[in-house]
Amino acid sequence: MGDDFMKRKLITIDLDGTTLNSESKISPKTKQTLQKVGQAGHIVSIVTGRPYRISKHIYDELGIKTPLINFNGALGHLPHQSWDKEYSKTFSKKIALDLVSAKDELGIKLITAEGKNYALADKASEIIKDFFPSSLKSTEILNKINLQQDPSAMTMLVDENKKSEIITSLENTFGDTINVSVWGGEHPILELSPKGVSKADGLEFLSNIYDINREDIIAFGDEQNDETMIEYAGLGIVMQNGTDKLKSIADDITEFDNNHDGLAKHLEKILKLD
Repeated sequence: MGDDFMKRKLITIDLDGTTLNSESKISPKTKQTLQKVGQAGHIVSIVTGRPYRISKHIYDELGIKTPLINFNGALGHLPHQSWDKEYSKTFSKKIALDLVSAKDELGIKLITAEGKNYALADKASEIIKDFFPSSLKSTEILNKINLQQDPSAMTMLVDENKKSEIITSLENTFGDTINVSVWGGEHPILELSPKGVSKADGLEFLSNIYDINREDIIAFGDEQNDETMIEYAGLGIVMQNGTDKLKSIADDITEFDNNHDGLAKHLEKILKLD
């Protein structure tokens, strides 16, 4: 790898299944290693599908000061401050309202629509802690009065038996302005995002901000939504617990999974932090 490898790197990290263990926590080892990476002069930035509201505490716990990429590349911003380079990609709020009207007919059980500073849902749910709101104020209900801005993302819990029908219907009706993706995991959840937006947009934005070439980006991920990030980075690293499809395009695979500090141990090895 030679000395050239030790040039300043941009390290982009997914959260769930990658930086976080299966209890959605950062281990002390991971936290310490990411801080060492920063002290060595490299840049660490979170690139997640999560909304800002459930990633800010992780950003703060890591103590990083870099831009945060949320909603799989649809939002790039500096937490806790206004920033003239911030960007937000959205789609029409009419789509959200149309889907609320047609939810029973389609087989949608729960809908959320959100942007950087708001999250609205058609009803409260305990189904996935934190992600779907477990209680709603009247101002947080997804309706025409409360939805004043175009969303960056929508998430829907759907009827398992109608999932493929719903995907086809969404793509036929709104496919020119949105992407439809399926979450991994036990629940049948669909996510809508602005057409063509992906985590690679976040990486391109960060590489421009820091004037770092693609070959000097190291990306870590584990799931389908990390695919464009793994492909975009000079070194795309997939977690041991990652999907087989993602591993098939990886430049490297961690020796350990997300419950055994796979990310931290791999960074120590390739950046020679020991």
